[in-house]
Amino acid sequence: MNRVVHPIEVESYRRLRARLDTSHFPPLTRAVVERVIHSAADLEYATDLVMDEGDLEKAHTALHSGAPVVTDVEMVAAGITRRETVCRLRDAKSGPGLTRSAHAIRLAHEQVGPGAIWVIGNAPTALEELLTLDAAPALVIGLPVGFVGAVESKAALRESGLPAVSNVSEKGGSAVASAALNALLYHPIHPSEETS
Repeated sequence: MNRVVHPIEVESYRRLRARLDTSHFPPLTRAVVERVIHSAADLEYATDLVMDEGDLEKAHTALHSGAPVVTDVEMVAAGITRRETVCRLRDAKSGPGLTRSAHAIRLAHEQVGPGAIWVIGNAPTALEELLTLDAAPALVIGLPVGFVGAVESKAALRESGLPAVSNVSEKGGSAVASAALNALLYHPIHPSEETS
């Protein structure tokens, strides 16, 4: 993807790297960690995020091969640049034992089927619902925020064995979830194109 990087972003990354050494991370992990930190101005994400480079490599290939990208809320979708996304929240309805966010995940799964990249940054119930489905995701970016259910839903994601990006704490949100996806979207397809 050809992308013009604004001088403010260049300077932000320079300052980030001056305060935190990220050079020990593998390439895609480093890209995700740095972009998430950049989106939140929170250096603690360097030790809070959990991901596997092999999972990221497969997801990167799937993303650049056209895998659908599904988001839990439109705020996450708005943060994902240069890529169409699926968000079914407007069509969803809550019901007994089912939040609107969870219903939206069901609707999206019916639409996209297996192999999608799921980006959840708002609702722990959306992540919980995804884990009940046979979604066979290329990747789940599970970074919902909150004091109720966020930590537990992310722990359940890690325990599921699905390829994932998550974090241990209550932190998260739409901006960091979309940043994690953008890191994969912006990263060069061929290693020879990699830039610092």
